Amino acid sequence: MRNLTAALLLFAALVLQVSVVNPLFGRFAPDLVILVVLSLAVFRDPVAGAVIGFFGGLAYDLLPPSDHTLGQYALVLCALGYVAGRVGGQLPLVTVALCTVAAPALVLGVGALLGTPGATWETLRTAWPREALCDLIVLPAVLWAVGGLHQGRRRSGGTRLVTNWRRGTA
Repeated sequence: MRNLTAALLLFAALVLQVSVVNPLFGRFAPDLVILVVLSLAVFRDPVAGAVIGFFGGLAYDLLPPSDHTLGQYALVLCALGYVAGRVGGQLPLVTVALCTVAAPALVLGVGALLGTPGATWETLRTAWPREALCDLIVLPAVLWAVGGLHQGRRRSGGTRLVTNWRRGTA
C-alpha cells in the first residue's frame, strides 16, 4: 500500500507540474516532482528513496517538453533520494531543504557532462538561485502533506501482515 501511495503521489505531482504549476508560474514555478521525491525518501529508507527517485526522475524525463538527455533527472533524483533517505530520519526539513537547493545545480551539472545545450555556467548562475528559492517556499507544505499521508499509514498499521514475528512463540 505504501508503494501505491508513493506512485499516486508521484503521478499527482507530475500531472500538477505539467498542467497547472508550469503554465501558471512560468519561470518561477516550484519543482513539485523533486519535492515529492525527496519528501517520500525522507520518510522511507535509502533504497526506497533511490528507487522512488529513479522512477520519478525517469517519468519526469519523459514529460513534455523534454529538452534534455533521457535519464538526466533519473540519475539526479536517484542519488538525491538515496541521500535524503539515508540522512533524513533525524532532521527531515533540513535534509529536504539541502537536497532541494542542490538539485538544480546537480541537474545542470549532469546536463553539462552529457552535453545538453544551454547547460552553462551562466545558466547555473542565473537559474539556480531562482529555482532553489521557489522550491524552498513550497517545501514546508509539500513535506507536511507527504508526512501526513505517511504518518497516517504508519499509525494505521502500515503494510505489515505480522507486527511482531516473535509474538506468540515460546
